[in-house]
Amino acid sequence: MARQEKEIWDAKDVAEYLRVHLFTVHKYAREGKIPAFKIGADWRFNRKSIEKWIHEKEQGGAKVEKPHSQEKENGLFKE
Repeated sequence: MARQEKEIWDAKDVAEYLRVHLFTVHKYAREGKIPAFKIGADWRFNRKSIEKWIHEKEQGGAKVEKPHSQEKENGLFKE
Protein backbone atom coordinates (compact mmCIF):
# COMPACT_ATOMS: atom_id res chain seq x y z
CA MET A 1 0.00 0.00 0.00
CA ALA A 2 1.37 3.41 -0.91
CA ARG A 3 2.41 5.64 1.98
CA GLN A 4 -0.06 8.38 0.98
CA GLU A 5 -2.99 5.93 1.20
CA LYS A 6 -2.19 4.79 4.75
CA GLU A 7 -3.73 6.70 7.65
CA ILE A 8 -1.16 5.51 10.17
CA TRP A 9 2.53 5.77 9.35
CA ASP A 10 5.56 4.27 11.00
CA ALA A 11 8.75 6.24 11.64
CA LYS A 12 10.26 5.14 8.34
CA ASP A 13 7.27 6.52 6.42
CA VAL A 14 7.58 9.87 8.22
CA ALA A 15 11.34 10.01 7.65
CA GLU A 16 10.85 9.42 3.92
CA TYR A 17 8.02 11.95 3.73
CA LEU A 18 9.99 14.66 5.56
CA ARG A 19 13.28 13.65 3.94
CA VAL A 20 15.06 13.43 7.27
CA HIS A 21 16.99 10.67 8.97
CA LEU A 22 15.03 8.01 10.85
CA PHE A 23 16.95 8.94 14.02
CA THR A 24 15.57 12.49 13.75
CA VAL A 25 11.99 11.23 13.61
CA HIS A 26 12.52 9.06 16.70
CA LYS A 27 14.20 11.94 18.55
CA TYR A 28 11.40 14.39 17.72
CA ALA A 29 8.77 11.83 18.77
CA ARG A 30 10.51 11.20 22.13
CA GLU A 31 10.81 14.94 22.75
CA GLY A 32 7.19 15.63 21.80
CA LYS A 33 8.23 17.87 18.91
CA ILE A 34 6.16 15.94 16.40
CA PRO A 35 2.70 14.39 16.90
CA ALA A 36 3.16 10.68 17.61
CA PHE A 37 1.98 7.82 19.76
CA LYS A 38 3.45 4.52 20.78
CA ILE A 39 2.18 1.01 20.25
CA GLY A 40 4.42 -1.12 22.40
CA ALA A 41 7.95 0.06 21.65
CA ASP A 42 7.11 1.38 18.18
CA TRP A 43 6.24 4.96 17.29
CA ARG A 44 3.22 5.56 15.06
CA PHE A 45 2.08 8.74 13.36
CA ASN A 46 -1.33 9.81 12.10
CA ARG A 47 -0.88 11.06 8.53
CA LYS A 48 -3.36 13.90 8.99
CA SER A 49 -1.65 15.01 12.21
CA ILE A 50 1.72 15.12 10.45
CA GLU A 51 0.27 17.14 7.59
CA LYS A 52 -1.38 19.53 10.08
CA TRP A 53 1.90 19.82 12.02
CA ILE A 54 3.72 20.74 8.79
CA HIS A 55 1.07 23.34 7.94
CA GLU A 56 1.35 24.87 11.43
CA LYS A 57 5.14 25.02 11.12
CA GLU A 58 4.80 26.77 7.75
CA GLN A 59 2.35 29.31 9.16
CA GLY A 60 4.36 29.97 12.32
CA GLY A 61 7.69 30.31 10.59
CA ALA A 62 10.92 29.18 12.12
CA LYS A 63 11.24 30.01 15.77
CA VAL A 64 14.76 30.90 16.75
CA GLU A 65 15.67 30.27 20.35
CA LYS A 66 17.76 33.05 21.79
CA PRO A 67 20.69 32.01 23.92
CA HIS A 68 20.50 32.85 27.59
CA SER A 69 22.18 36.16 28.18
CA GLN A 70 24.79 36.11 30.86
CA GLU A 71 24.95 38.92 33.33
CA LYS A 72 27.93 39.55 35.52
CA GLU A 73 26.96 39.75 39.14
CA ASN A 74 29.54 40.11 41.92
CA GLY A 75 32.26 38.78 39.63
CA LEU A 76 30.22 35.68 38.75
CA PHE A 77 28.13 34.95 35.72
CA LYS A 78 24.50 34.11 36.19
CA GLU A 79 22.06 32.78 33.63
